[in-house]
Amino acid sequence: MFSSLKDKTGSEKLQHPAIILLLVIAAVVLGYIIAKGGLIVSLALLGLFPAIIFFNRFLNDPRVGLYTIVILGFIAIGLTRYIRNVPFGLSVDGFLVLTYVAIFFRYFYEKIKWDQINRDLVLLALLWFGYTLLQLFNPDALSRTSWFYAMRGISLYMLLLIPIGFLIFNRLRYLIIFLYLWGIFSILGTLKGLQQLYIGPDSAEQFWLDTVGAVTHILFGELRAFSFFSDAGQFGAAQGAAGVVGLIVALNIKGLHNKVFFTIMGISGLWGMMISGTRGAMIVPMVGGITYILLRKNFRAVVIGGLFLALVYAFFAYTYIGQSNSQIRRMRTAFRPAEDESYLVRLENRRILSGYLGSRPFGGGIGSAGDWGKRFSPQGFLAQIATDSWYVQIWAEQGIVGLILHLFILSYILIKGSFIIMFRLKEPELRGVVSALMAGFTGIMGASYGNGVLGQMPTGILIYLSWVIIFISQQLEREYIYLTAKGLNPWSIKNTT
Repeated sequence: MFSSLKDKTGSEKLQHPAIILLLVIAAVVLGYIIAKGGLIVSLALLGLFPAIIFFNRFLNDPRVGLYTIVILGFIAIGLTRYIRNVPFGLSVDGFLVLTYVAIFFRYFYEKIKWDQINRDLVLLALLWFGYTLLQLFNPDALSRTSWFYAMRGISLYMLLLIPIGFLIFNRLRYLIIFLYLWGIFSILGTLKGLQQLYIGPDSAEQFWLDTVGAVTHILFGELRAFSFFSDAGQFGAAQGAAGVVGLIVALNIKGLHNKVFFTIMGISGLWGMMISGTRGAMIVPMVGGITYILLRKNFRAVVIGGLFLALVYAFFAYTYIGQSNSQIRRMRTAFRPAEDESYLVRLENRRILSGYLGSRPFGGGIGSAGDWGKRFSPQGFLAQIATDSWYVQIWAEQGIVGLILHLFILSYILIKGSFIIMFRLKEPELRGVVSALMAGFTGIMGASYGNGVLGQMPTGILIYLSWVIIFISQQLEREYIYLTAKGLNPWSIKNTT
């Protein structure tokens, strides 16, 4: 009966009696289910069809999974304010695993180029994950459950994302999609923050403030915007990185629409950083700017950039201009630590930790400090001491051995990545775009001294994928040269060569 449908068009197939009968039966069945199940079932069925289409695309193109992970990195924590008691953060883990499954099925009849992941960056990720795995046997650890939750941001996402990036994220068109996704959600993040600041938090956000958030997000009667991020600290640092990346990309990329979009991304990112009230985030554009200037290898740029950064420092450190603005007033305290009581408290906490960790070279166990420590082992010593800094958290939980290993890995990536950009890449446009990613990374490294941002979402996800792009940038440059020689736009997502 269906053989006659083989060579017909779509509209002709819909006129076939068998198809009409199937549609009528489906309509009756769905109508019955909706009538019995009510509104919830109706909404579930409505969402079923786009979900089927999504997973069809996902299994045919695993990069869809990677884009989904980037998007979830921005919104997953924010969703928990609206749908409580649902661990949306674990959705990132789920999609990471599903992306590997999709790669397996997508290349089931093709040979996967596993040599793509035979790189030093993957080995470093394995080394770091191996050390965190050994932390399971740390005699000072009080909770193995907290290890599971905490190690995901510390090393698991890094281990899983980097090989995926090398396998399927190795073309110029994927780089531009990545940058646009980063830009779109950074712009939306700032708009959401402005809504919180000038219109007011919505009911779900207000409930979060009333229950847990107000202590750190309402200071002296002023709200620190947190957008759809986990907190204002993460929002400020992530937006600072978006500001740096956006403006540097806008300076270097060709195409008017590209320049306009990334300029908007950069300006909105810096604006979001300011309204977050996160003082430590100020270091992101400063360190990122210095990094970009040095990578340019241009003496004139070094002098001009150095003067500009000196003026910015002088504005905050030695003047009271704009002091009536609460955001500027709070940012200014980052440049005057002697006047900042919270900074003095941090120094005292580090002195206390130094005494505790003196006899614990491997730390007190992953997940024993910070929020995870308060949740799973509140009786522990480290759960009582605020770590604040990412590096202090690594030191507290994994000891001086873990801190040295972690800093070695970050330094290796910084040094090798900078060498590739400065001495291996020849195309100015691509070198500028890749330099933007390096500047974002170094800015986050700087901000991690005062806040625990590097391993959090979305920053960790964005930085790990940035590392991949930096390390394969020479491969991308060969594609760039080939496409431009053919008269094609290297940033077009339609290029299939």
